[in-house]
Amino acid sequence: MTRLVAVVGPSGAGKDTLMAMACAAQPDRIRAARRVITRPADAGGEDFDGVTPAEFARRHAAGEFALHWHAHGLDYGIPAGELAGPGTVLFNASRAILAEAAARLPGLTVLLVTAPAPVLAARLAERGREDAADRERRLVRAGFALPEGIAHQTVINDASAEIGLARFLAALQPAPSLPARS
Repeated sequence: MTRLVAVVGPSGAGKDTLMAMACAAQPDRIRAARRVITRPADAGGEDFDGVTPAEFARRHAAGEFALHWHAHGLDYGIPAGELAGPGTVLFNASRAILAEAAARLPGLTVLLVTAPAPVLAARLAERGREDAADRERRLVRAGFALPEGIAHQTVINDASAEIGLARFLAALQPAPSLPARS
């Protein structure tokens, strides 16, 4: 059985770090879907397939993506094949496509990973992928609300990576079933 989990949150919240740590901690149960992004493959950060805009458009036209979106001047796609197979499949998604994702992927679980603004700012500066103006735009978007009606769990990732992982893994646990009423 496959359980799909969309991991969303502001830039700098540590989504990719927590996803990689969760996969390493429980490789027999958890894996991450590899995104396709119109960013050079050597740009650093998450593990992704870097493609040209033309290649992305070709793959999109061929129906290869279960989900796709445009953000921060880049195109992102989740190949349908990455979401197949047993276990828990994590994928890093945009908050803006959650309503579409929930409609297309029944039973989707959503984890919102976030941190206080000063933590986000420090992490964005540390990773060095964006200039100051880009970092500021990302921080402004950090407060972007999830779409109405999207059930989710929130993981506050404001401490060590180990504490963040413990919180992330706890949020991945299925909700306990309530006993039947008699």
